[in-house]
Amino acid sequence: MDESWKSDLERWLAPFLAALGHKVRARMCPAYVAGLIGAGERKSIQPMAARDGDVGYDQLHHFIASGTWDAAPLEKALLTEADRMVGGAEAWLIVDDTALPKKGERSVGVAPQYASALGKNANCQTLVSLTLACGEVPVMVGLRLFLPESWTSDPGRLSRAGVPEDHGVYRTKPEIALAEIDRVRAAGARFGCVLADAGYGLSSSFRQGLSERGLVWAVGIPFKQKVYPVDVAMIFPVAGRGRPRKRHVPDTASVSAQAMLEEAPWRMLSWRRGTKGRLKARFAARRVRVADGPPQRIGAMGAQHLPGEEVWLIGEHRSNGDRKYYLSNLPADTSLTRLAGAIKARWICEQAHQQLKEELGLDHFEGRSWKGLHRHALMTMIAYAFLQSHRLNKAKREKKNPRSATAADPASDPGSHHNHARTAASDACPYCRCWLIPKNLPK
Repeated sequence: MDESWKSDLERWLAPFLAALGHKVRARMCPAYVAGLIGAGERKSIQPMAARDGDVGYDQLHHFIASGTWDAAPLEKALLTEADRMVGGAEAWLIVDDTALPKKGERSVGVAPQYASALGKNANCQTLVSLTLACGEVPVMVGLRLFLPESWTSDPGRLSRAGVPEDHGVYRTKPEIALAEIDRVRAAGARFGCVLADAGYGLSSSFRQGLSERGLVWAVGIPFKQKVYPVDVAMIFPVAGRGRPRKRHVPDTASVSAQAMLEEAPWRMLSWRRGTKGRLKARFAARRVRVADGPPQRIGAMGAQHLPGEEVWLIGEHRSNGDRKYYLSNLPADTSLTRLAGAIKARWICEQAHQQLKEELGLDHFEGRSWKGLHRHALMTMIAYAFLQSHRLNKAKREKKNPRSATAADPASDPGSHHNHARTAASDACPYCRCWLIPKNLPK
């Protein structure tokens, strides 16, 4: 393998090494990131050190697991680089979580919980993730561990794993996500809309937290999420008997998202080209008021949530029969095509999760501590950003020199089937074995 890429990496890492501010750490960081990018199936510390030869296991282990350095400056440097690559008004900030299957019970945060990658409950760690993306180019900018109550209720367990005091209090995944969004914004990263799946969208406090921050968002919701018609009015009913009513109530009952769109007009729309052709589904949308206001007893209906924010309710009927529902506070004049494009843009973070695990060893860390896990995750994100930066620069050079493509390569023929698949799905990496990184770049 050509080792020249390591010098490219060290040049690119200059802002990160300056943030570390220490000669030895500035040597360990490139060695660790290079170990994640380079050849080898296993990306835990021991095999990476064995493959490197110049850096010992003890040195790498100390750097990740116990060294006294602050990750915040490196996290900020990562956000600066991500913003330079893909940030802007057309960028998405995608909130999701990813599970790392784990045996035993001593690794920080490990517990039986739902693992999205496996589609079932499993013994695992769960990381809340933030991805900055534009077009089909994602850059992972945040991975923060979720601690189940079985951990936060056990001070001894927290202490043994080295969990900082300010993270030892139970926080839901939406609460962690909002804190991470605040960190991203404070670092100056630019994005136009926050996206999240129903695991976050079902949280009214999460949606309201986004709106209170002045952010535009589009999130998944359960089909049973209650909504009101957009023209719902608050009336002051006259009591037939008993004491007079003291509070206004809605003039109509709330209904489920599914029921609200049952009679809506549906349109077939395509949002992007996949490896097997255009991706299509049927969509419908209506303006509604979300039933997430203060709860109030309304006659025989019992306690009901009052109308909240006016938003879009969007439905999607997939070709396999699945039906999905979403809410968004995009402007009232937003087209259905734009709404569909927004809710379907979230898929790119799932690809990023897969690549961080399969190619960069996100789930290969064998330590048990809070500090070690988060530092390992940070190094995988830095490695991922470097590879994305390389591809963007390569694509720009090819755009300036379109004749540089090898004529003998069938992928250089814009009319070939191979090229269409490659453009839609992947670009080969000169550094490691495969890597499926989209070539569709933001304009």
